[in-house]
Amino acid sequence: MDGRTDFDRLFVWQDETVARALSWYREVATDRRPAKFRIAATVPAGVDPATADRVALEEALVRATPLFLVRWRAIREGREELGPRAEPSLVDLCAALAERMLARCDFCRWECGIDRRRRERRGACRLGEESRVACAFPHLGEELVFRGLRGSGTIFFTSCNMRCAFCQNGDISTDCDNGEPVDARQLATLAFLLRRQGCHNINFVGGEPAVHLHRITAAIALLARGFRPGGREGCRLGGVFDPVMEPPESPVGIRDGGFNAPILWNSNMFLGEPVMRLLRVLVDVWLPDFKFGPGRCAVTLARTPRYFETVTRCLARLAEWGEDVLVRHLVMPAHVDCCTKPVLEWLAHHLPRAPVNIMDQYRPDMFAEPGSPHFLERYREIARRPTARELDAAWAHARRLGLPFAEVTFERRGRLF
Repeated sequence: MDGRTDFDRLFVWQDETVARALSWYREVATDRRPAKFRIAATVPAGVDPATADRVALEEALVRATPLFLVRWRAIREGREELGPRAEPSLVDLCAALAERMLARCDFCRWECGIDRRRRERRGACRLGEESRVACAFPHLGEELVFRGLRGSGTIFFTSCNMRCAFCQNGDISTDCDNGEPVDARQLATLAFLLRRQGCHNINFVGGEPAVHLHRITAAIALLARGFRPGGREGCRLGGVFDPVMEPPESPVGIRDGGFNAPILWNSNMFLGEPVMRLLRVLVDVWLPDFKFGPGRCAVTLARTPRYFETVTRCLARLAEWGEDVLVRHLVMPAHVDCCTKPVLEWLAHHLPRAPVNIMDQYRPDMFAEPGSPHFLERYREIARRPTARELDAAWAHARRLGLPFAEVTFERRGRLF
C-alpha cells in the first residue's frame, strides 16, 4: 500500500464536513489533481517578469487571476487536463512580484516599507534579504489530515512579525540569526526531498512564513519549471535537514510528469491584501492561527495592534474565495471570555463549515514561564496551563455554535483507520 492509499483510508475523511472542507487539498495530496502552482504555471504572465515594475506586476496578477480560477475550477471538476507550461507564467510573475515587494516591504500588516535588501534598517521581523531555515522534517505532530502516516513536510523559517510573550518556538521566532541561510534552490530541494520521501504536503511555517515570501515564491517557481535536485545537492542542507539523498521509488509527488505537492500555508495571518492576492494562486490549503479576540489582548500579549481586524479580514477573503481552510485556536488561561468565545463566534458566523482545532496545548514559555530567566511579572496571569474548566468551556461554546471541531480537536484520542 503506498502513502496515497494510506492517506485516503484515514478515519477523519469519513467525517463529511472535514472531507468537504478539505476536498481540494486531499485531491492534491493523493496526486489525483495537480497543485495550484502547477496550474498557475500554465497561465501566461501577461508581462515580462524580469523587466516589469511592481505596479505592472500587480496589475498583471489581477488580470491573470480570473484566468487561473477558470482553469482551476475546470481541472477540479475534471473538465480539463493540466496543459503545457507557459513561458513566462503566472508563477514566475508571483516570484518577481514578491522580489519587488522586498524593496519596500509590506509582506505583513506592519507594512514597514523598508528596503530589506540593504539592511540599513530593520522592520518588525528584523530580517534583511536573507532567509534562514531552522529545521525541516516530516512533522508527525500536526493534525491528522496533514501528518497522515508519513508526516507533513514541514519547513520552519526563523523570525516572526508577532511577539507572543508565551511563544513555544521562541528560539526560532525571536532569533533572526537562528538556523541556516537558504537560497531558492536549496529551499526547492528541501520541498522536493520531503515530498518524494512520502510527506503529504509542503508545510511552510515559522516564526511566520510570510516574511520569507520572496524566497518561497522563488522556490515554488523553480519547482513549477521542473526543478529536480541533482547529485548530492541536499548535503549542503545538513544543518537543518538530514535527507535520504536518493528518495525511495514511490509514486507520491508526481503528477503529469512533474513534481506535485499541496502547498500548506501555516500562518498567523497578520497579512495584507497584496500578499493574500499573491498566495491565492499558489496555496492549496490554509492553516491559519486565530488566537486573540477584538480587545487589547493581542497588544498586551503579542505587541501586535490591529490583530483582530487584520486576521478576520484575511479569513473573510478565504471564505469569499472558497479556499480549503482548517483554523487553529489556542485556548489560553484567563482568556476564554475575551478571546476564545469571540473568536469562535466570528468563525461560526463567517466560516461555519471550516474545521476548527480548539487546542489544549498551551503551556507557559518565554516571558510567561516563571522558571525562565526571561520571565516578566506582567504575564503572571498566563503563567499556567489552562484548567479543565476553561477547556471544557471553550469546547462547550463551540458545540453550542455548531462549529465542526470535534474530529480535528480530539482525533488523537481515536483510531487512524
